[in-house]
Amino acid sequence: MRDRPRQHRMPGLSALSSDQNGPPAEGVYAVLRTGLLVGLAIAALMFPLVAMAGLSAKAGFDTIDTLSVEVTDTDPPLTSYVYAADGETLISLFYDEFRREVALDEVSPVMRQAMVAAEDSRFYEHNGVDYRGIARAFVANQNSGGVEQGASTITMQYVRGALQLNAESIDEVIAATEQTVTRKMREARLAMAVEEQLSKDEILERYLNQAYFGHNAYGIFAAAQVYFSKHPSELNLQESAALAGLVQAPSAYDPITSDQTDALARRNWVLDRMVDNDYVSRGDVSEVRGLPIELDTSDPPNSCIGVEGTTTEYGFFCDYFRRWWREQDAFGPTPAEREKELRQGGYTIITTLDPEIQEIANDTVNKAKPSTSKFAHGAVVMEPGTGRIKAMGLNRVFSYDQSENGPHSNPSFDRKGNYPNTVNPVLGGGPTGGYQAGSTFKVFTMLAALDAGYPLNYDINSPDRVATSFVSATTACGGRWCPKNGNPQMSGNRDMWSGFGMSVNTYFAQLIDRVGADKTVEMAERMGLQWRSEGDAYYASEERRAGWGPFTLGVSDVQPVEMTNVFNTLAAEGEYCEPIPAMRIIDPHGQELDAAAPRCHQELDEDVARAATDAGRCVTWTQRKGVKCGEWGTSPNVAELAGRPIAGKSGTTDDDRTSWFLGYTPQLSIGAFMADPDYIFNSVGKSNTTASKTTVGTIFKEALEGVPIEDFNPPSRQIQFEGKE
Repeated sequence: MRDRPRQHRMPGLSALSSDQNGPPAEGVYAVLRTGLLVGLAIAALMFPLVAMAGLSAKAGFDTIDTLSVEVTDTDPPLTSYVYAADGETLISLFYDEFRREVALDEVSPVMRQAMVAAEDSRFYEHNGVDYRGIARAFVANQNSGGVEQGASTITMQYVRGALQLNAESIDEVIAATEQTVTRKMREARLAMAVEEQLSKDEILERYLNQAYFGHNAYGIFAAAQVYFSKHPSELNLQESAALAGLVQAPSAYDPITSDQTDALARRNWVLDRMVDNDYVSRGDVSEVRGLPIELDTSDPPNSCIGVEGTTTEYGFFCDYFRRWWREQDAFGPTPAEREKELRQGGYTIITTLDPEIQEIANDTVNKAKPSTSKFAHGAVVMEPGTGRIKAMGLNRVFSYDQSENGPHSNPSFDRKGNYPNTVNPVLGGGPTGGYQAGSTFKVFTMLAALDAGYPLNYDINSPDRVATSFVSATTACGGRWCPKNGNPQMSGNRDMWSGFGMSVNTYFAQLIDRVGADKTVEMAERMGLQWRSEGDAYYASEERRAGWGPFTLGVSDVQPVEMTNVFNTLAAEGEYCEPIPAMRIIDPHGQELDAAAPRCHQELDEDVARAATDAGRCVTWTQRKGVKCGEWGTSPNVAELAGRPIAGKSGTTDDDRTSWFLGYTPQLSIGAFMADPDYIFNSVGKSNTTASKTTVGTIFKEALEGVPIEDFNPPSRQIQFEGKE
């Protein structure tokens, strides 16, 4: 059980009448008639209990004492709550059993009274075992010919539940619940031992947090939420009686799915018990007795699905967070055990998601390409210097229901496609391989060159087509790889400023040839790229990477989060930070864990990163005064929309299968893409090749509205014109 101060006895619950539980006068004859059986039964039940009182030193009681300590320390599975960065916007819950612990003084007094009246009216008088209750239950059951009443006290019920929660095997669960004298004996012994270790109010608090109320509502907090959408401190008389009546048989007395006949009868029985125990007056009960159970149900969200009162726009971020959690060693030795910890550990998690930026990103991508399109259009927003993911917008609905989805775009598949509904990790964080990112990969060649000592003004004559030293299976250039430019006007003498700004293929084909493809692939790995497909892993292997010249044109698959973080590292002037979706993680004891702390290190020389940014400004035509970027930049509209200097790089692949733009300011980095995740060979079409640029510019404009313009730091003169010595 979670550590908390001992509770004072609840006012009104200890003033119990000594004869209120005795049999009614009209039952005297029946008692006398069955007196012999009653006497034998009580003797059989009470002998071991009486014996316990005087034989505590006998064999086996050390075990009982030890086990009772374990019972009082039980930690039931608790729900983890996941919030946005504001600490208020609920993203989702994670749970196997919907339960959140509350202190006894957070439960309305009338709810506490109702529970005691319904389950154990002598709770504040007995020592864990109610001998009078045993006799009463026996008589009632004999008269009815069935099981009308039980003799388990609240303490015994708590013990039974605690043994189940502590069970490490199915056999232990069975042993804790089987209907045998042995189990009852152990339960009674433990109840008496527990009563010596905990106060009555502490036992009641634990019981209220443990009891099952149906509809996956474990504990009074969950029950109040599920049935009445309120905190347990707000429960009134009729609500309290209805909930207290559920514990004995949640399905039989279910007020949600039934016509309420049995539920109302049970609730009214609890109300009568409360009158009999002097908790409420007959007049108070008469006011509510004839009323229906007025429900205000809620279906708590779970595992990123169905957040009530919000849209599903947080689903993909939520799922990214879940996948990230499964990779963190701090939460267990295996992914499965880590997820179990998330679903049972009762954490409060403040994520990095900014609700306002998320709304901007989601609205922007959906306006550019609706969710009914087979083409996925998404954007990732990150924070330089921390790696925190601020938003993940996608023109998809996070949902398992694909019954109304459009047809799959792969002609070989006769099934529904993954649009508009999907739970696939389209933006990253999952097992999907990703998408080719085209000319954005030129950044790795440029960084490798700068890191090796080449200056920004390193110029190469770059004709429309050039033959390299890299071997190619094609015969067009005598077995050599010989790429060509996007259009003939790119030809000429180019350096890194103009080559990057104009995206000149033949410049970077020659640059990777001189710097070394192995150094370029190594740079990509330093910047966080992973090889997810068999083909990429094959060419990126130590023995083959030196011959992977086409890598500079983006022939490898990459995930949007992964690629956005590459440019996020440049925005942070070479400080690499792992992408992270959590900002604070607080355990149920209130202790903050360091698992959400940014994980950063200086991966690039600061001057190298500044130089790459200087070339990236040529792309958006926001270069510094005096810098010659060539005849044009490929993406001036990004800066025009944003209204501030932007560095970055655009990219398209063969046949326009994907369209990318990755841009950054000192405050934010944004990556956007468009592709068909179901069939990557589909072309997005020429008309969609500028969509990612427009999306990034629009998000920058709206997300940074009112934020002062912060300029980039210029690189040193040496790296611009001289290079490393």
